[in-house]
Order: sequence, then structure tokens, then C-alpha cells
Amino acid sequence: MGANMKNIVVLVSGGGTNLQALIDAQTRGEIIGGRIAQVISSNPEAYALTRAEQAGISTAVVNVKDFSDRREFDRQILAALREANADLIVLAGFLYILGKELIAAYENRIINVHPALIPSFCGEGFYGLRVHQAALDYGVKLTGATVHFVNEQADAGAIILQKAVEIKNGDTPEVLQKRVMEQAEWNILPRAVSLFCQDKIIIKDGKAVVLE
Repeated sequence: MGANMKNIVVLVSGGGTNLQALIDAQTRGEIIGGRIAQVISSNPEAYALTRAEQAGISTAVVNVKDFSDRREFDRQILAALREANADLIVLAGFLYILGKELIAAYENRIINVHPALIPSFCGEGFYGLRVHQAALDYGVKLTGATVHFVNEQADAGAIILQKAVEIKNGDTPEVLQKRVMEQAEWNILPRAVSLFCQDKIIIKDGKAVVLE
């Protein structure tokens, strides 16, 4: 472990398949210059917490149901991130839009994966199976996944990596969701995390430039 290993904190709300992809990549030595320091869940029942515990990763719960005020929830998340000395925050099936203060505190240090090729099928209301249903309804032949920095608008931050996935005749949203995860999300999310931890992503004119 180098002295300057970056602390990665993963925010989750559910099953944690993308978290598992990160854990697996870390186990294979593919995340260079960083390690998953903590997993924080908005839901005490999230299976993602079990995945983290099985991998020996520290966990914390900031239960969204304990807060009547969303800003208070945000402040608690922020406190937990500071406690964990987060260098990079990864949203992995985290169901809540982060508030302005938190985003400002970690500008260009929060990344999310979206299951489409932004700017297609993204923004307010496009999450989960709805994204894949929209792609099928439109009849596009290619979809995919996008890893991007998080800013104040939904799915509008600087794009880091994208990967295309073919749509096949007879695809259902469920079948397409699985293909996009396996072929794109689980591939580009760990890669983007590793690039960030190696300081290989720079922001130039509001765009993310990857230094390979």
C-alpha cells in the first residue's frame, strides 16, 4: 500500500451489484492507487452491506427514514464521508439525489454510472428498468453505460467513460438491463475509479479528459 492510496467510499441503497463489481476488481488488483475504505447505505436492510461485510469492508448506515428533512440527511451523509476521509465517492445504486452542499464539498470527486449513453435516456425520472424500457420504446440499436461526475443536474456532469452495448431483437427491459450491466457498467465503473485514483482524469473546459 502506497502512502497516498485514495479512500473510495461507495454509497448504496440496495442490492449492490455495482459495488460487487468494484469489490471484484479490487480483489483482482485492478483498482490502482485506491481502496474501498467504506460502504455507506441509506437503507439498513440493503444487501450491499452484506457484500461489504463479506469482503471485510467497513460499513455505515445513514437511514433516510430517520430524517424528516432531506438537508439533515445530506448533512449526516457529509459527516460520514468526512469521517471516512473520502477522496472519491461512488454512487452505486444510491437512490437519492445529493444536495448542493454535499456536491460542492466534493466537486469532481463524486462519480455515478448511468445505464445508457448520455445524453440519451437520462435525467429526471430515468432510472432502473425505465431507462431500458425507454431505449426499447425508441428503437435504438445501441445503448450502453456512462460513468460521469455528479453535478447539481441529474446525469449532467462531465462524462468520464462510455461503452456501447447492442440491443437485440426480442430484448425485454430485464434482459437488456443484465446485458448492459455485464458488458458495460461492471467494466467501465471499476476502470473509471482506477483512473481517478491514479490522477488520470482532468477537467478541462468543463469536460473530463482521460490521460491514458
